[in-house]
Parts: sequence; structure tokens; C-alpha cells
Amino acid sequence: MKAGGGIISFVIAGGFERARIFLDQLDLVSLTAILGHKRTIATHPASTTHAKLPTTDRTAIGILPGLIRLSIGLEHVDDLYEDIEQALRLGHY
Repeated sequence: MKAGGGIISFVIAGGFERARIFLDQLDLVSLTAILGHKRTIATHPASTTHAKLPTTDRTAIGILPGLIRLSIGLEHVDDLYEDIEQALRLGHY
């Protein structure tokens, strides 16, 4: 891999439940708590890696209820865009 991927983060409006709905609509992007793979991976830190922290502690470190992190893999950008766009559309965002 000559040109490594990256990690992007964004917040889904509507908080925890709306973020989970968005993740459930993804087809191409894999869901896991561990980032960094040849495939694009999505994670929801509030329900995975930081789930045991109290909400106030999560918020203090920037882990908002609707936060999604994507670790971008080797898929074609158009395929990733299409998957994310359809997940947003199906989730009625």
C-alpha cells in the first residue's frame, strides 16, 4: 500500500440511536471497534471502544453520541461514497 488510507470522523445528527441506524444501513463498509484494515471500517466509539465511560467523560474527550469514525481502506472512492450516501438516504438524514 503506497498511499495509505486515513481516518475521518463525523457526527450524525440525532445522537446515539440515529448513529446506530446509519451504521446498520451500510453495506460495503464493515462495522467493528478496531480501525485499520485494508477494507473500510466504521466504528461508533460511544457504543464500542468508549462505552464503559460515563457520558460526561465521553463528551469531555469529544466522543459524542452521534460520532462515527471511518478508517478508509482500499475500495474505490466512488463505491465508498455510494455506500455512505445510501446509508444516509435510507436513514432519512
